[in-house]
Amino acid sequence: MASGYILREVGAFNYTNVNIYIASMTIIYSVPPLYEMCNYQILSRLLYYVPYHSPLHPGRILTTLAGISAVVETFNGNGVSYWANIKVSPGKQRMGQDFLKASLVIQLVVLIGFLSLIAWFQHRCKKNGPNPKNVKDVIITLYLSSALIGTRAIYRTVEYYTVTTFIYKPDMNPSSASPIIKYEAFFWCFEALLMLTNSILWNIRHPMKHLPLDSRVYLSEDGVTEIVGPGYEDLRFFIIAMVDPFDLIGLAMGRHTKKEFWKEEQGKDKTMDEEAGVKEEDVKMAVFTSSGAVGTKGEGENAKVL
Repeated sequence: MASGYILREVGAFNYTNVNIYIASMTIIYSVPPLYEMCNYQILSRLLYYVPYHSPLHPGRILTTLAGISAVVETFNGNGVSYWANIKVSPGKQRMGQDFLKASLVIQLVVLIGFLSLIAWFQHRCKKNGPNPKNVKDVIITLYLSSALIGTRAIYRTVEYYTVTTFIYKPDMNPSSASPIIKYEAFFWCFEALLMLTNSILWNIRHPMKHLPLDSRVYLSEDGVTEIVGPGYEDLRFFIIAMVDPFDLIGLAMGRHTKKEFWKEEQGKDKTMDEEAGVKEEDVKMAVFTSSGAVGTKGEGENAKVL
């Protein structure tokens, strides 16, 4: 992110160098989707940690949304390189403008879906429990980061859908441009400041300090005990799993299976406890038998071993 703003400052004193301008714009535009990918990773790890409230396979959060972010980054890179380059034809400049519009709209749609998943997960934690403090802290951080990124995406979307003077022309009047691109204050408030705040947020409230490093470790339903489990498995092909994260194809064909390993682990623990109890009783009986008890004195509750 810093390199983009450094190039922007250098370009302010070398405004005839188009390459510096294109490089600074490309880097600045690529940062927010990368921050979003970090949020996807954290939500994925959070769902691994509390698997019984996960609306879908946690790994699909990262693969599916990261795949969409890759498309957004492609649109950003090509869009900026065409739109900011006055040496290309007006047709390519308009194509770059369309790429940027598409990337911003996709970002907003994905962000809404991402927030819906967080809200769904949070509701299930509150309703069914457990809802420990470390889980709540991670959710709050994700909400704050998403709000900052979403505000920036809204600003950029409004900017590109309200500005009419996109294509450079020799007789273009700069004063006819919209104030949203004519004045730097909008950029520094709704782009630079918001992304700087998001960076500070991640340094102060980094979510991974509340989550285990191993994704196989999950929180028991008692809300206290952490257990090393087998982890999630998805036997489908990677491309199918990425395109269909909810396994709608499996649901339609009656082949959808969700392995609730946390219940299996609890069942194993219960069985082991019962077996341990039986063995303990056997040991007590063996000790009692070998003690040489030959008779009793008294009857009923007052009987004593001789």
